[in-house]
Amino acid sequence: MVEGGIAKADKTEFTECWRTTWKTPYIMRLALSAGIGGLLFGYDTGVISGALLFIKEDFDEVDRKTWLQSTIVSMAVAGAIVGAAVGGWINDRFGRRMSILIADVLFLIGAVVMAFAPAPWVIIVGRIFVGFGVGMASMTSPLYISEASPARIRGALVSTNGLLITGGQFFSYLINLAFVHTPGTWRWMLGVAGVPAIVQFVLMLSLPESPRWLYRKDRVAESRAILERIYPAEEVEAEMEALKESVEAEKADEAVIGDSFGAKIKGAFANPVVRRGLAAGVTVQVAQQFVGINTVMYYSPSIVQFAGYASNSTAMALSLVTSGLNAVGSIVSMMFVDRYGRRKLMIISMFGIISCLIILATVFSQAAIHAPKIDALESTTFSPNATCPAFAPLATPNAPPSGWNCMKCLRSECGFCASGVQPYAPGACVVLSDDMKATCHSKGRTYFKDGCPSKFGFLAIVFLGLYIVVYAPGMGTVPWIVNSEIYPLRYRGIGGGIAAVSNWVSNLIVSESFLSLTHALGSSGTFLLFAGFSAVGLFFIWLLVPETKGLQFEEVEKLLEAGYKPSLLRRRKNKAKGVDTA
Repeated sequence: MVEGGIAKADKTEFTECWRTTWKTPYIMRLALSAGIGGLLFGYDTGVISGALLFIKEDFDEVDRKTWLQSTIVSMAVAGAIVGAAVGGWINDRFGRRMSILIADVLFLIGAVVMAFAPAPWVIIVGRIFVGFGVGMASMTSPLYISEASPARIRGALVSTNGLLITGGQFFSYLINLAFVHTPGTWRWMLGVAGVPAIVQFVLMLSLPESPRWLYRKDRVAESRAILERIYPAEEVEAEMEALKESVEAEKADEAVIGDSFGAKIKGAFANPVVRRGLAAGVTVQVAQQFVGINTVMYYSPSIVQFAGYASNSTAMALSLVTSGLNAVGSIVSMMFVDRYGRRKLMIISMFGIISCLIILATVFSQAAIHAPKIDALESTTFSPNATCPAFAPLATPNAPPSGWNCMKCLRSECGFCASGVQPYAPGACVVLSDDMKATCHSKGRTYFKDGCPSKFGFLAIVFLGLYIVVYAPGMGTVPWIVNSEIYPLRYRGIGGGIAAVSNWVSNLIVSESFLSLTHALGSSGTFLLFAGFSAVGLFFIWLLVPETKGLQFEEVEKLLEAGYKPSLLRRRKNKAKGVDTA
């Protein structure tokens, strides 16, 4: 028995999902069509990482101002907060299908605005529109798939949305590489997002509304017709009966608290089942962001440069590997989420994430300590007026040894021209400018401005990849699955919206602060900080999140009615009762 007295579902193999969808391809058609929203979500969050490298080249003010770079990245997240908040209400009022169609229009508007942007502020406006679409899609796509899926394969099908998110991120890196040498580089990168938005819009026009939403709106015949296309004939009546019981209970609840948006919010927090669902749903969404994943996805080329790879193309190619690993991890999630459960995958994932973050912090710390030294003579004779202003007083003939290395040079907002003889030998600390970069390259040397040449660089890439491998199957996809199934039907839009807003607010905090944190704490300190946040997230997932694999929505509701406690705490409570009784 599971907590709350509900029998465990039988183990569901990954093959069951494909067996079912092979017999009933209509289910996969619904899942993949709605999942394009996940593809757009992934593409628009991933593409900016590469596009930003070239936006900085086109607009000097973006290159000079870290806060402007962070704003271009994070305004999509700010838009997503609004999109998720409004999307919850639109989902409940107008349906899941209409929400997806609106999201597609917003994606298209944002893509066009960014592609033709004449100035950084116009890019920011386009990013806000894209954010509106991302916010709506992030909660609506998994919700639609969840409500159109049989319970026994629901986790695997909702994971297709997670797979398409990571697939969209991988696709964005491919597009970034494809347009590296094309005139208008970043405009093409950002504009391509309009294509899948158009494709999904056309596909969704031919698909039905969620059967559960239709039943809730008293369109019972339409709901039955869709369920008959999803479930075997012998299961349709049982599903209709479960829907009837759930809807009647919710209507009784509605008669007491009202049907307005404000009443629903008030009713959600007054309802112990919804409160417990929100505690679990919000916990996994906030934890997903504070492990630092979107700093990796938004800034992965920059992180690769922090590790000592100076070339834009090299940085994006290596970032493509991490994105590909993310997509592979999502496939692993599809294989195991219905077999081993949501809770177990997340806890295992968090242990792996914490380990990788601590190792990354150590690697970046050692890279900073062992960065190449600064050659004072070469720094002053490199070329006229080339010496870094902060280093110039230390480069005079009578000055004592400075102890400067490449990392100290970069933190002083200067550039490092590596030795032409040996990449880890002492080099020159010079002015940070495009002219100095060209001068350095003309001498057959490499110019660094984001990271230093390091023997530890490859280790950073290895453990960045491992971080993605342990993140994707658990914390990457499972939080969206949990939030698609943990709320009562009447509160599913509101609950999913609140959880999605918490996700995007957390995302905004992390993405907006990342570059500032790396400047203040260094890459090492920043990754160590994320490891601490991850440990806190692990504790609250263990404490608050129940297992929901294989359960009908109505069974999940009964599970939450009884309240959830981890087995360790339940054993202690039962032991204490036994002592009292004795």
